[in-house]
Amino acid sequence: MKFYSTHKQTPAVSFREAVILGQSPDKGLFMPSELPVYPKGFMEAVPRLSREEIAVEVMKPYAKADLPVPVLADICAAAVDFPMPLVELKKSVYALELFHGPTMAFKDTGARFMSRCLGYFVRNMNRPVTVLVATSGDTGGAVADGFAGVDGVEVVILFPKGKVSEIQELQLTTHRRNIHSIAVHGSFDDCQRMVKEAFADPDLQKQLFLTSANSINVARWLPQQLFYFFTYRDWPERGNLPVISIPSGNFGNIAAGLWAQKSGLPIGALIAACNQNDTVPRYLQTGQFEARPTVPTISNAMDVSLPSNLARIMDMFDHGIEQVKSRLQAYSFSDQETADAMKQIQQTTGYQADPHGAVGWLALEAYLRAHPSVNGVFFETAHPVKFASLVKEITGQPVPEPGSIGALRNSPVHAIDMQPTVEALKNFLVSRIA
Repeated sequence: MKFYSTHKQTPAVSFREAVILGQSPDKGLFMPSELPVYPKGFMEAVPRLSREEIAVEVMKPYAKADLPVPVLADICAAAVDFPMPLVELKKSVYALELFHGPTMAFKDTGARFMSRCLGYFVRNMNRPVTVLVATSGDTGGAVADGFAGVDGVEVVILFPKGKVSEIQELQLTTHRRNIHSIAVHGSFDDCQRMVKEAFADPDLQKQLFLTSANSINVARWLPQQLFYFFTYRDWPERGNLPVISIPSGNFGNIAAGLWAQKSGLPIGALIAACNQNDTVPRYLQTGQFEARPTVPTISNAMDVSLPSNLARIMDMFDHGIEQVKSRLQAYSFSDQETADAMKQIQQTTGYQADPHGAVGWLALEAYLRAHPSVNGVFFETAHPVKFASLVKEITGQPVPEPGSIGALRNSPVHAIDMQPTVEALKNFLVSRIA
């Protein structure tokens, strides 16, 4: 399978080339050139398969030309080597817990898959690859963990200073060796802009081999389809397909769900659950795309005003807004509504939700009120311990702390302060990495 750019200004490339490049030279995002073809009977067999078996079959159409099947199988096994339970909270409402990986966030799956793919692809290259990534919270920790110690790869992570949680910052800044963390005095959108401008700089491209580990990279994006396959596998009501509510920031996770659905996975409606950064809900409502300044919220990993993966969503539906609206619902909620939901979930179900999961719950509840005959799932994308003080303040209940957090607290922190300019980033990359 080949991969083309959403800007359609450059030739299609292989999976290997798409992974190494990260972003197309014309600054578009790579998309599969065709829908995957799965073995006959695969969808029907999904409920009987292991997560590892599902992962191999889902990823094989994209990667088999560049990854031997045994290598792909090992990569897939590492990417899903932790529980992802479907938990019933009350009648008609379930949570898919995606936070049981090493950094306690859903991004562990994609980051592990991508890091191992890239490590395999660059193993014989004669120059190091620099992974440059912006994070609003969880991506950076997952990328740092996934790439730590990978030979031939240097990782530079930009995060908005003071706008990620304590645990998120520790996960970003307690690695050494090939991991470089940069605290930017600005918003996530500033971080993302700096990264995009660095990729667009021809002089920098001559000095460094840059690639991305954000969900713009196909090896980070495509494995997120697995969450939807796992939901379908474990769904207890075969005659009533679940609607799925996804906390959405850069829209990579929900774009993967739409692609899985388009590829034949039998799931119900998909719901984009957004905080006050409501660019996409307003766009779907009015047909007018208007990005506003990013608003800091308690669900910080979703504080994105210009979601990159909207380009993928529009591309897969031929830029028809009505086609997108027929497949995708979107809601946005304030911090107060999010906090109230966290309290309600705790009081009525005994379940401890993080702020992102609470936004997912709110969007699912809104959808179910309008469609009372259906059941649904919201993705719990981060462990509440990553927001422990906030969760305790809002709900009155402490969050039990996994032992791994104590090890983080006792690790030395390494981060570089930086102003939100591409010149500052370029100077760092040239002086420290090149």
